Amino acid sequence: MNRRDAIKAGAAAGAGLLMGQAGAWPEREGSGLKTPNLLFVFSDQHSWDMLGCYGNDQIISPNLDRFASQGTRFEHCISSSPVCTPYRSMLVTGQHPLYNGCFTNDVQLRTDLQPGFGEILRAAGYRTGWVGKWHLLGGHRNRPIPPGPHRHGFDDTFLSNNCHVDYRPGNCYYWTEEGEKVFFDEWEVFGQTRQALRFLDEADGDQPFALFVSWHPPHDWGKFADGTWRYDTIPELMGLYDPDRIRLRPNHSHEDYDVRSYHGHMAMISGVDQAFGWLMEKLRQKGLDRDTLVVFTSDHGDMLGSHGRPFPKTAPEDESVRVPLMMRLPGTVPEDHVSDLMVGTLDLMPTVLGLMGLPVPDYCHGSALDPEVRTGSDGAAESVPLFLFPGNWRGVYTRDVTYAVDCPQAPRPQFRVLYQKSRDPRQLINLFEEESHAPLRQEMHRLTLEWMDRYGDPFVDVRTLMDRCVKGSRLDIREPESTGETLGRPIDLIQDVKL
Repeated sequence: MNRRDAIKAGAAAGAGLLMGQAGAWPEREGSGLKTPNLLFVFSDQHSWDMLGCYGNDQIISPNLDRFASQGTRFEHCISSSPVCTPYRSMLVTGQHPLYNGCFTNDVQLRTDLQPGFGEILRAAGYRTGWVGKWHLLGGHRNRPIPPGPHRHGFDDTFLSNNCHVDYRPGNCYYWTEEGEKVFFDEWEVFGQTRQALRFLDEADGDQPFALFVSWHPPHDWGKFADGTWRYDTIPELMGLYDPDRIRLRPNHSHEDYDVRSYHGHMAMISGVDQAFGWLMEKLRQKGLDRDTLVVFTSDHGDMLGSHGRPFPKTAPEDESVRVPLMMRLPGTVPEDHVSDLMVGTLDLMPTVLGLMGLPVPDYCHGSALDPEVRTGSDGAAESVPLFLFPGNWRGVYTRDVTYAVDCPQAPRPQFRVLYQKSRDPRQLINLFEEESHAPLRQEMHRLTLEWMDRYGDPFVDVRTLMDRCVKGSRLDIREPESTGETLGRPIDLIQDVKL
Protein backbone atom coordinates (compact mmCIF):
# COMPACT_ATOMS: atom_id res chain seq x y z
CA MET A 1 0.00 0.00 0.00
CA ASN A 2 1.48 3.38 -0.98
CA ARG A 3 1.13 6.55 1.06
CA ARG A 4 -1.85 7.80 -0.93
CA ASP A 5 -3.75 4.54 -0.43
CA ALA A 6 -2.83 4.50 3.24
CA ILE A 7 -4.24 7.97 3.81
CA LYS A 8 -7.42 7.12 1.93
CA ALA A 9 -7.81 3.91 3.92
CA GLY A 10 -7.31 5.74 7.20
CA ALA A 11 -9.82 8.43 6.24
CA ALA A 12 -12.34 5.75 5.26
CA ALA A 13 -12.16 4.01 8.65
CA GLY A 14 -15.38 3.65 10.62
CA ALA A 15 -16.76 6.29 12.94
CA GLY A 16 -15.20 4.62 15.98
CA LEU A 17 -12.13 6.33 17.40
CA LEU A 18 -8.93 4.56 16.38
CA MET A 19 -6.73 5.90 19.11
CA GLY A 20 -3.02 6.15 19.62
CA GLN A 21 -1.35 6.73 22.95
CA ALA A 22 -1.06 10.14 24.59
CA GLY A 23 0.65 11.34 27.72
CA ALA A 24 -1.21 11.12 31.00
CA TRP A 25 -2.31 14.28 32.79
CA PRO A 26 -1.29 14.16 36.46
CA GLU A 27 -3.85 15.17 39.03
CA ARG A 28 -2.93 18.55 40.49
CA GLU A 29 -3.08 19.59 44.10
CA GLY A 30 -6.32 21.37 44.84
CA SER A 31 -7.97 20.16 41.61
CA GLY A 32 -9.97 17.03 40.95
CA LEU A 33 -9.42 17.32 37.21
CA LYS A 34 -7.68 14.40 35.55
CA THR A 35 -7.42 16.31 32.28
CA PRO A 36 -6.92 20.06 31.82
CA ASN A 37 -9.51 22.52 30.63
CA LEU A 38 -9.02 24.02 27.18
CA LEU A 39 -9.42 27.64 26.13
CA PHE A 40 -8.64 27.94 22.41
CA VAL A 41 -8.72 31.56 21.23
CA PHE A 42 -8.13 32.71 17.68
CA SER A 43 -8.42 35.92 15.74
CA ASP A 44 -8.97 36.21 12.00
CA GLN A 45 -6.55 37.56 9.39
CA HIS A 46 -3.78 38.30 11.89
CA SER A 47 -0.16 37.81 10.79
CA TRP A 48 2.62 36.71 13.10
CA ASP A 49 4.42 40.06 12.76
CA MET A 50 1.50 42.06 14.13
CA LEU A 51 2.16 41.57 17.86
CA GLY A 52 4.72 43.11 20.17
CA CYS A 53 6.02 39.73 21.30
CA TYR A 54 6.91 38.94 17.68
CA GLY A 55 9.01 42.07 17.40
CA ASN A 56 6.52 44.73 16.27
CA ASP A 57 7.28 47.84 18.32
CA GLN A 58 4.22 49.68 16.98
CA ILE A 59 1.51 47.29 18.15
CA ILE A 60 -0.03 47.83 21.59
CA SER A 61 -0.55 44.24 22.80
CA PRO A 62 0.52 44.01 26.47
CA ASN A 63 -1.74 41.09 27.41
CA LEU A 64 -0.67 38.82 24.57
CA ASP A 65 2.96 39.85 25.08
CA ARG A 66 2.73 38.91 28.77
CA PHE A 67 1.01 35.64 27.88
CA ALA A 68 3.84 34.78 25.47
CA SER A 69 6.36 35.00 28.30
CA GLN A 70 4.27 32.66 30.47
CA GLY A 71 4.35 29.77 28.01
CA THR A 72 5.76 28.88 24.60
CA ARG A 73 5.70 31.17 21.59
CA PHE A 74 6.09 29.47 18.21
CA GLU A 75 8.04 31.18 15.44
CA HIS A 76 6.71 28.96 12.65
CA CYS A 77 2.97 28.35 12.91
CA ILE A 78 1.74 28.04 9.34
CA SER A 79 -1.79 28.35 7.98
CA SER A 80 -1.50 25.63 5.37
CA SER A 81 -4.49 26.92 3.39
CA PRO A 82 -4.70 30.65 4.15
CA VAL A 83 -8.40 31.30 3.84
CA CYS A 84 -11.15 31.12 6.48
CA THR A 85 -13.35 28.08 5.83
CA PRO A 86 -10.59 25.61 4.85
CA TYR A 87 -8.57 26.54 7.95
CA ARG A 88 -11.53 26.10 10.29
CA SER A 89 -12.50 22.81 8.72
CA MET A 90 -9.00 21.42 9.34
CA LEU A 91 -8.98 22.76 12.90
CA VAL A 92 -12.24 21.10 13.94
CA THR A 93 -11.88 17.82 11.99
CA GLY A 94 -8.12 17.20 11.83
CA GLN A 95 -8.57 16.31 8.17
CA HIS A 96 -7.49 17.79 4.84
CA PRO A 97 -10.13 19.86 2.96
CA LEU A 98 -10.35 17.28 0.17
CA TYR A 99 -11.68 14.88 2.84
CA ASN A 100 -13.87 17.18 4.97
CA GLY A 101 -15.34 19.02 1.97
CA CYS A 102 -14.26 22.60 2.74
CA PHE A 103 -11.80 23.38 -0.04
CA THR A 104 -12.97 27.01 -0.34
CA ASN A 105 -15.00 29.56 1.59
CA ASP A 106 -18.70 28.87 2.17
CA VAL A 107 -18.62 25.19 1.26
CA GLN A 108 -20.45 23.24 3.95
CA LEU A 109 -18.44 21.08 6.32
CA ARG A 110 -19.56 17.50 5.86
CA THR A 111 -21.41 15.85 8.74
CA ASP A 112 -20.54 12.23 7.85
CA LEU A 113 -16.94 12.45 9.08
CA GLN A 114 -15.15 10.63 11.87
CA PRO A 115 -15.44 12.36 15.26
CA GLY A 116 -13.66 15.71 15.23
CA PHE A 117 -12.29 18.03 17.91
CA GLY A 118 -15.63 18.84 19.53
CA GLU A 119 -17.02 15.31 19.43
CA ILE A 120 -13.85 13.88 20.95
CA LEU A 121 -13.86 16.44 23.77
CA ARG A 122 -17.54 15.88 24.46
CA ALA A 123 -17.06 12.09 24.50
CA ALA A 124 -14.24 12.59 27.02
CA GLY A 125 -16.66 14.32 29.40
CA TYR A 126 -15.95 17.96 28.54
CA ARG A 127 -18.49 20.76 28.59
CA THR A 128 -17.97 22.20 25.12
CA GLY A 129 -18.54 25.72 23.85
CA TRP A 130 -18.05 27.82 20.75
CA VAL A 131 -18.35 31.61 20.74
CA GLY A 132 -17.91 33.75 17.64
CA LYS A 133 -17.30 33.18 13.95
CA TRP A 134 -18.03 29.68 12.63
CA HIS A 135 -18.06 29.94 8.81
CA LEU A 136 -18.56 26.21 8.31
CA LEU A 137 -22.30 25.98 7.61
CA GLY A 138 -21.85 26.85 3.95
CA GLY A 139 -24.00 28.73 1.47
CA HIS A 140 -26.21 31.59 2.62
CA ARG A 141 -24.40 33.28 5.49
CA ASN A 142 -27.35 35.00 7.15
CA ARG A 143 -28.80 32.00 8.99
CA PRO A 144 -28.20 30.26 12.33
CA ILE A 145 -26.27 27.02 12.70
CA PRO A 146 -28.89 24.44 13.69
CA PRO A 147 -28.36 22.23 16.75
CA GLY A 148 -27.05 18.77 16.01
CA PRO A 149 -24.40 17.50 13.62
CA HIS A 150 -23.69 20.88 12.00
CA ARG A 151 -22.17 22.04 15.30
CA HIS A 152 -19.68 19.17 15.30
CA GLY A 153 -19.71 18.52 19.05
CA PHE A 154 -19.77 22.10 20.36
CA ASP A 155 -23.24 21.61 21.78
CA ASP A 156 -23.34 22.90 25.35
CA THR A 157 -22.88 26.56 24.37
CA PHE A 158 -22.97 27.69 20.76
CA LEU A 159 -23.19 31.43 20.10
CA SER A 160 -22.29 32.46 16.56
CA ASN A 161 -23.29 34.53 13.54
CA ASN A 162 -21.67 32.00 11.17
CA CYS A 163 -19.94 34.77 9.18
CA HIS A 164 -20.65 38.50 9.30
CA VAL A 165 -18.11 41.26 8.71
CA ASP A 166 -19.72 44.37 10.22
CA TYR A 167 -18.32 44.53 13.75
CA ARG A 168 -19.84 47.90 14.73
CA PRO A 169 -22.09 48.22 17.80
CA GLY A 170 -25.69 47.80 16.74
CA ASN A 171 -24.73 46.02 13.51
CA CYS A 172 -23.00 42.90 14.85
CA TYR A 173 -25.12 40.05 16.18
CA TYR A 174 -25.44 36.42 17.18
CA TRP A 175 -28.16 33.79 16.91
CA THR A 176 -29.91 32.37 19.98
CA GLU A 177 -30.87 28.72 20.40
CA GLU A 178 -34.39 29.75 19.36
CA GLY A 179 -33.10 31.11 16.05
CA GLU A 180 -33.48 34.76 17.06
CA LYS A 181 -30.96 37.30 15.82
CA VAL A 182 -29.74 39.43 18.74
CA PHE A 183 -27.63 42.53 18.13
CA PHE A 184 -24.70 43.54 20.31
CA ASP A 185 -24.66 47.09 21.66
CA GLU A 186 -20.86 47.08 21.66
CA TRP A 187 -17.98 46.15 19.35
CA GLU A 188 -18.37 42.52 18.33
CA VAL A 189 -15.17 41.24 19.99
CA PHE A 190 -16.15 42.79 23.32
CA GLY A 191 -19.70 41.38 23.14
CA GLN A 192 -18.49 37.91 22.24
CA THR A 193 -15.89 38.01 25.00
CA ARG A 194 -18.59 38.77 27.58
CA GLN A 195 -20.39 35.65 26.34
CA ALA A 196 -17.18 33.67 26.80
CA LEU A 197 -16.76 35.09 30.30
CA ARG A 198 -20.24 33.87 31.23
CA PHE A 199 -19.28 30.39 30.01
CA LEU A 200 -16.18 30.50 32.22
CA ASP A 201 -18.24 31.74 35.17
CA GLU A 202 -20.20 28.49 34.98
CA ALA A 203 -17.08 26.34 35.35
CA ASP A 204 -17.59 24.33 38.54
CA GLY A 205 -14.20 22.67 38.94
CA ASP A 206 -15.72 19.19 38.65
CA GLN A 207 -16.38 18.90 34.92
CA PRO A 208 -13.61 20.02 32.55
CA PHE A 209 -14.53 22.53 29.85
CA ALA A 210 -13.34 23.19 26.32
CA LEU A 211 -14.19 26.65 25.00
CA PHE A 212 -13.29 27.95 21.54
CA VAL A 213 -13.43 31.73 21.11
CA SER A 214 -13.30 32.81 17.46
CA TRP A 215 -12.99 36.57 16.90
CA HIS A 216 -13.43 37.94 13.38
CA PRO A 217 -11.31 41.12 13.78
CA PRO A 218 -8.73 42.27 12.80
CA HIS A 219 -10.23 41.14 9.46
CA ASP A 220 -11.06 43.90 6.96
CA TRP A 221 -14.73 44.75 6.48
CA GLY A 222 -14.96 46.01 2.91
CA LYS A 223 -13.50 48.94 1.04
CA PHE A 224 -13.67 52.72 1.18
CA ALA A 225 -15.17 54.57 -1.78
CA ASP A 226 -11.69 55.09 -3.23
CA GLY A 227 -11.06 51.32 -3.34
CA THR A 228 -8.79 51.14 -0.30
CA TRP A 229 -9.36 48.19 2.02
CA ARG A 230 -11.27 49.22 5.14
CA TYR A 231 -10.28 48.24 8.70
CA ASP A 232 -11.42 51.23 10.81
CA THR A 233 -13.06 50.46 14.14
CA ILE A 234 -14.50 52.11 17.25
CA PRO A 235 -12.99 55.47 18.31
CA GLU A 236 -11.60 54.21 21.63
CA LEU A 237 -9.37 51.77 19.75
CA MET A 238 -8.50 54.04 16.84
CA GLY A 239 -7.42 56.64 19.39
CA LEU A 240 -4.65 54.37 20.67
CA TYR A 241 -2.57 55.15 17.57
CA ASP A 242 -1.29 58.30 15.87
CA PRO A 243 -1.65 57.68 12.12
CA ASP A 244 1.17 60.11 11.40
CA ARG A 245 3.59 57.79 13.21
CA ILE A 246 2.50 54.48 11.67
CA ARG A 247 5.16 52.76 9.57
CA LEU A 248 4.12 50.43 6.75
CA ARG A 249 5.89 47.13 6.16
CA PRO A 250 9.08 47.44 4.13
CA ASN A 251 7.59 45.17 1.45
CA HIS A 252 4.34 47.15 1.18
CA SER A 253 3.67 47.91 -2.48
CA HIS A 254 -0.03 47.93 -3.33
CA GLU A 255 -2.09 51.10 -3.69
CA ASP A 256 -5.30 49.55 -2.30
CA TYR A 257 -3.76 49.70 1.18
CA ASP A 258 -2.52 52.79 2.99
CA VAL A 259 -2.01 54.15 6.51
CA ARG A 260 -5.78 53.98 7.10
CA SER A 261 -5.68 50.22 6.55
CA TYR A 262 -2.79 49.74 8.95
CA HIS A 263 -4.34 52.10 11.50
CA GLY A 264 -7.63 50.22 11.71
CA HIS A 265 -5.97 46.81 11.59
CA MET A 266 -3.60 47.69 14.43
CA ALA A 267 -6.42 49.24 16.45
CA MET A 268 -8.50 46.07 16.16
CA ILE A 269 -5.51 43.99 17.26
CA SER A 270 -5.28 46.11 20.40
CA GLY A 271 -8.98 45.44 20.98
CA VAL A 272 -8.37 41.71 20.59
CA ASP A 273 -5.52 42.07 23.10
CA GLN A 274 -7.81 43.80 25.62
CA ALA A 275 -10.42 41.07 25.28
CA PHE A 276 -7.79 38.35 25.67
CA GLY A 277 -6.71 40.04 28.89
CA TRP A 278 -10.27 39.78 30.21
CA LEU A 279 -10.27 36.03 29.56
CA MET A 280 -6.95 35.54 31.33
CA GLU A 281 -8.10 37.57 34.32
CA LYS A 282 -11.28 35.48 34.57
CA LEU A 283 -9.24 32.27 34.64
CA ARG A 284 -7.08 33.76 37.38
CA GLN A 285 -10.07 34.88 39.44
CA LYS A 286 -11.65 31.43 39.15
CA GLY A 287 -8.42 29.69 40.10
CA LEU A 288 -8.38 27.92 36.73
CA ASP A 289 -5.23 29.38 35.23
CA ARG A 290 -2.98 26.46 36.20
CA ASP A 291 -5.50 23.83 35.11
CA THR A 292 -6.28 25.25 31.69
CA LEU A 293 -4.39 24.82 28.44
CA VAL A 294 -4.70 28.22 26.76
CA VAL A 295 -3.94 28.55 23.06
CA PHE A 296 -3.86 31.77 21.05
CA THR A 297 -3.45 31.77 17.26
CA SER A 298 -5.08 33.00 14.05
CA ASP A 299 -6.59 31.35 10.99
CA HIS A 300 -4.33 33.15 8.50
CA GLY A 301 -2.48 36.41 8.07
CA ASP A 302 -3.11 39.70 6.28
CA MET A 303 -0.96 40.92 3.40
CA LEU A 304 -1.85 44.60 3.97
CA GLY A 305 -0.49 45.34 0.51
CA SER A 306 2.76 43.42 0.87
CA HIS A 307 4.39 42.06 -2.31
CA GLY A 308 1.91 43.95 -4.47
CA ARG A 309 -0.81 41.40 -3.73
CA PRO A 310 -4.30 42.91 -4.16
CA PHE A 311 -6.03 40.68 -1.58
CA PRO A 312 -5.51 40.37 2.18
CA LYS A 313 -4.85 36.60 2.13
CA THR A 314 -4.67 33.55 -0.19
CA ALA A 315 -0.99 34.13 -1.09
CA PRO A 316 2.02 31.93 -0.19
CA GLU A 317 4.13 34.72 1.32
CA ASP A 318 4.70 34.81 5.09
CA GLU A 319 2.31 37.71 5.67
CA SER A 320 -0.51 35.43 4.49
CA VAL A 321 0.52 32.00 5.83
CA ARG A 322 2.53 32.71 8.99
CA VAL A 323 0.47 33.35 12.12
CA PRO A 324 1.03 33.75 15.86
CA LEU A 325 0.81 30.68 18.06
CA MET A 326 1.26 30.73 21.83
CA MET A 327 0.41 28.07 24.39
CA ARG A 328 0.38 28.05 28.18
CA LEU A 329 -0.12 25.13 30.53
CA PRO A 330 2.03 25.29 33.67
CA GLY A 331 3.96 22.09 34.28
CA THR A 332 3.42 20.84 30.73
CA VAL A 333 4.24 23.60 28.25
CA PRO A 334 7.67 25.20 28.86
CA GLU A 335 7.50 28.74 30.20
CA ASP A 336 9.17 31.75 28.59
CA HIS A 337 10.26 29.62 25.65
CA VAL A 338 10.53 30.52 21.97
CA SER A 339 10.14 27.48 19.72
CA ASP A 340 11.34 26.94 16.15
CA LEU A 341 9.09 23.89 15.85
CA MET A 342 7.06 24.06 12.64
CA VAL A 343 3.34 23.63 13.27
CA GLY A 344 0.86 23.39 10.39
CA THR A 345 -2.90 23.74 10.60
CA LEU A 346 -3.45 19.98 10.42
CA ASP A 347 -1.15 19.53 13.43
CA LEU A 348 -3.23 21.68 15.78
CA MET A 349 -6.00 19.26 16.74
CA PRO A 350 -3.74 16.22 17.37
CA THR A 351 -1.14 18.33 19.20
CA VAL A 352 -3.67 19.97 21.52
CA LEU A 353 -5.36 16.64 22.27
CA GLY A 354 -1.96 15.16 23.07
CA LEU A 355 -1.09 18.02 25.43
CA MET A 356 -4.38 17.44 27.21
CA GLY A 357 -3.54 13.77 27.74
CA LEU A 358 -6.37 12.68 25.46
CA PRO A 359 -6.04 9.94 22.82
CA VAL A 360 -5.30 11.15 19.29
CA PRO A 361 -7.25 9.55 16.43
CA ASP A 362 -5.04 7.97 13.82
CA TYR A 363 -7.25 9.37 11.05
CA CYS A 364 -5.91 12.86 11.78
CA HIS A 365 -3.91 14.01 8.76
CA GLY A 366 -1.46 16.07 10.82
CA SER A 367 1.09 15.16 13.45
CA ALA A 368 0.70 15.09 17.23
CA LEU A 369 3.60 17.35 18.18
CA ASP A 370 2.91 17.33 21.93
CA PRO A 371 6.13 15.43 22.80
CA GLU A 372 8.15 18.16 21.07
CA VAL A 373 6.13 20.92 22.72
CA ARG A 374 6.60 19.38 26.17
CA THR A 375 10.37 19.03 25.76
CA GLY A 376 11.00 22.20 23.77
CA SER A 377 12.35 20.21 20.81
CA ASP A 378 12.30 21.87 17.37
CA GLY A 379 13.15 19.08 14.97
CA ALA A 380 9.98 17.06 14.41
CA ALA A 381 9.20 18.40 10.94
CA GLU A 382 11.36 19.76 8.15
CA SER A 383 8.52 21.19 6.08
CA VAL A 384 4.83 22.12 6.20
CA PRO A 385 2.49 21.77 3.21
CA LEU A 386 0.87 24.78 1.58
CA PHE A 387 -2.20 24.49 -0.64
CA LEU A 388 -4.86 26.87 -1.83
CA PHE A 389 -7.69 25.53 -3.93
CA PRO A 390 -9.43 28.82 -4.82
CA GLY A 391 -6.02 30.26 -5.75
CA ASN A 392 -5.02 27.17 -7.74
CA TRP A 393 -1.56 26.79 -6.20
CA ARG A 394 0.42 24.34 -4.08
CA GLY A 395 3.69 24.72 -2.23
CA VAL A 396 5.80 24.06 0.82
CA TYR A 397 7.15 26.03 3.77
CA THR A 398 10.46 25.36 5.51
CA ARG A 399 12.25 27.49 8.06
CA ASP A 400 14.42 28.95 5.30
CA VAL A 401 12.44 28.55 2.07
CA THR A 402 8.94 29.27 0.82
CA TYR A 403 7.96 27.72 -2.50
CA ALA A 404 4.74 27.74 -4.50
CA VAL A 405 3.66 26.88 -8.02
CA ASP A 406 0.42 27.44 -9.94
CA CYS A 407 -1.92 24.68 -11.06
CA PRO A 408 -0.98 23.46 -14.57
CA GLN A 409 -4.48 24.50 -15.72
CA ALA A 410 -4.13 28.08 -14.44
CA PRO A 411 -4.67 30.56 -17.32
CA ARG A 412 -1.82 32.78 -16.13
CA PRO A 413 0.77 32.13 -13.41
CA GLN A 414 0.39 34.28 -10.28
CA PHE A 415 2.00 32.25 -7.53
CA ARG A 416 5.33 30.94 -8.85
CA VAL A 417 7.56 31.93 -5.95
CA LEU A 418 10.81 30.83 -4.37
CA TYR A 419 12.14 32.81 -1.43
CA GLN A 420 15.24 32.11 0.66
CA LYS A 421 14.40 33.79 3.95
CA SER A 422 17.78 33.64 5.66
CA ARG A 423 19.07 36.05 3.03
CA ASP A 424 15.77 37.78 2.31
CA PRO A 425 13.57 37.77 5.43
CA ARG A 426 10.93 40.07 3.92
CA GLN A 427 10.74 37.97 0.73
CA LEU A 428 11.57 40.81 -1.61
CA ILE A 429 13.50 38.72 -4.16
CA ASN A 430 11.66 35.98 -6.04
CA LEU A 431 14.22 33.37 -7.10
CA PHE A 432 11.80 31.11 -8.99
CA GLU A 433 13.22 31.89 -12.44
CA GLU A 434 16.84 32.16 -11.34
CA GLU A 435 18.85 29.40 -13.01
CA SER A 436 21.39 29.44 -10.19
CA HIS A 437 18.62 28.35 -7.81
CA ALA A 438 17.21 25.61 -10.05
CA PRO A 439 18.41 22.79 -7.72
CA LEU A 440 16.67 24.44 -4.74
CA ARG A 441 13.50 24.95 -6.76
CA GLN A 442 13.54 21.31 -7.85
CA GLU A 443 14.01 20.12 -4.26
CA MET A 444 11.10 22.25 -3.04
CA HIS A 445 8.96 20.98 -5.91
CA ARG A 446 9.80 17.41 -4.89
CA LEU A 447 8.69 18.15 -1.31
CA THR A 448 5.49 19.74 -2.61
CA LEU A 449 4.66 16.66 -4.65
CA GLU A 450 5.38 14.43 -1.65
CA TRP A 451 2.84 16.35 0.44
CA MET A 452 0.29 16.23 -2.39
CA ASP A 453 0.83 12.50 -2.75
CA ARG A 454 0.35 12.04 0.99
CA TYR A 455 -3.15 13.52 0.73
CA GLY A 456 -3.96 12.08 -2.70
CA ASP A 457 -4.25 15.60 -4.15
CA PRO A 458 -4.27 15.43 -7.98
CA PHE A 459 -3.82 19.25 -8.27
CA VAL A 460 -7.03 19.98 -10.16
CA ASP A 461 -8.19 23.55 -10.57
CA VAL A 462 -10.91 25.03 -8.37
CA ARG A 463 -13.44 25.22 -11.21
CA THR A 464 -13.23 21.45 -11.64
CA LEU A 465 -13.63 21.03 -7.88
CA MET A 466 -16.73 23.22 -7.91
CA ASP A 467 -18.27 21.45 -10.89
CA ARG A 468 -17.55 17.99 -9.52
CA CYS A 469 -18.24 18.51 -5.83
CA VAL A 470 -20.71 21.30 -4.99
CA LYS A 471 -24.45 20.95 -5.47
CA GLY A 472 -25.32 23.27 -8.29
CA SER A 473 -21.58 24.02 -8.65
CA ARG A 474 -22.24 27.61 -7.57
CA LEU A 475 -21.99 29.33 -4.21
CA ASP A 476 -24.06 32.43 -3.50
CA ILE A 477 -23.73 33.66 0.06
CA ARG A 478 -26.69 36.04 -0.45
CA GLU A 479 -29.10 33.44 -1.83
CA PRO A 480 -31.30 31.94 0.94
CA GLU A 481 -31.55 28.61 -0.88
CA SER A 482 -27.78 28.21 -1.18
CA THR A 483 -26.37 25.61 1.22
CA GLY A 484 -22.86 24.96 -0.10
CA GLU A 485 -23.41 21.23 0.32
CA THR A 486 -21.04 18.85 -1.39
CA LEU A 487 -22.08 15.77 -3.37
CA GLY A 488 -19.52 13.64 -1.54
CA ARG A 489 -15.96 13.85 -0.34
CA PRO A 490 -13.99 15.83 -2.93
CA ILE A 491 -11.13 13.32 -2.72
CA ASP A 492 -13.52 10.64 -4.03
CA LEU A 493 -15.04 12.81 -6.76
CA ILE A 494 -11.84 13.97 -8.47
CA GLN A 495 -9.56 10.94 -8.51
CA ASP A 496 -10.35 10.18 -12.15
CA VAL A 497 -9.42 13.68 -13.33
CA LYS A 498 -6.51 13.59 -15.77
CA LEU A 499 -4.30 16.64 -16.10
